[in-house]
Amino acid sequence: MERTDLLVIGAGPYAYAAAAHARARGVATTVVGRPMSFWREHMPADMYLRSGPDWHLDADEEHTFAAYFEDRGLRPQDHDPVPIGVFLDHTEWFVRAKGLEVDQRLVTSLAKPDGTFEATLDDGTTLQAERVVAAPGNAPFAHLPTWAAQVPAERRAHTCDLVDFEQLAGARVAVIGGRQSAYEWAALLCDHGAERVDVVHRHPVPDFAKVSWSFVDPYVEQTFAQRGWWRSLSEEQRASIGAEFWQVGRLTLEPWLVPRLDPEVVTSHPGRAVASVAADDEVELTLSDATSLSVDFVVLATGYQADLTAVPYLAAVVDRISMTAGFPDLSPGFETSLPGLHVVGFASTRDFGPFYGFTKGCPSAARIVVAEMLAG
Repeated sequence: MERTDLLVIGAGPYAYAAAAHARARGVATTVVGRPMSFWREHMPADMYLRSGPDWHLDADEEHTFAAYFEDRGLRPQDHDPVPIGVFLDHTEWFVRAKGLEVDQRLVTSLAKPDGTFEATLDDGTTLQAERVVAAPGNAPFAHLPTWAAQVPAERRAHTCDLVDFEQLAGARVAVIGGRQSAYEWAALLCDHGAERVDVVHRHPVPDFAKVSWSFVDPYVEQTFAQRGWWRSLSEEQRASIGAEFWQVGRLTLEPWLVPRLDPEVVTSHPGRAVASVAADDEVELTLSDATSLSVDFVVLATGYQADLTAVPYLAAVVDRISMTAGFPDLSPGFETSLPGLHVVGFASTRDFGPFYGFTKGCPSAARIVVAEMLAG
């Protein structure tokens, strides 16, 4: 039976950040997962990031995204916005620079029969660990509205499951949602020859303007400086920060989308929701203002909703994890109520703030988790 001090389940940005920092602090660490699988398998190859080279993974501030650009002889201004392929190449560079080894077997189940975790891998072997960092990412938490079940499965997809747009050339498509992914998928549909794209969302049409994400920096720094900072805030303070985040990150979208949103193809339907669905040879969506849309396909840009019970490998221990509204209740060190099990990334946002659903939070999450482990 294999053994390690720390098992990191996942091989995405938060997993890499935590594993690299733990290893740098002398913690024997094993990383298990498919490298950047969500980014590679659930994001279109021709999409772009909203962030720039100032967002990185390295808690030790050495192998940053900016350092990658310098090492590769690239100019950031030539990659603005950043193509997803550049970011993925950067993560491979980071793994090599940090000397990480990623075991590409998958954890199928996690148990803690006594004081030690036992992870069963997909080849039947078992790995023991004193502590575990679970970084399940976003994939298990894709949110679908209840009415989506009325649309035949072959005629709908959440954005995380639609990465090939060739099949929708000449199609009439409804995109449900109004944030970055909704309008970027609308742009991608235009790029690939969709006949018509209707974007339906409850809020007004967003602005398309260059924004600065620097407002996030002091919040992330404060989270690291003051244990439990986000939860110590009043509801009003959290709501105020959430509104600021919503305005910059949700109601203002990237201006580079505009030239790709063909006005002869794309129509926005702000202030509306889907009221009813009928499906036969085509899908008929009736909106809340009685508008009727006949479409061939429905794209659900409806975001993600935490539900730790949806993470398959946690099935054997999830009843030992205290949760609120699907989120694990976390200590100031990202530790769940099951001692030794830490959860990072999107599933930590209720206790640490919305910034921890983005790569911006990777370095500080890694520092906090590893500091907690070493203190214990």
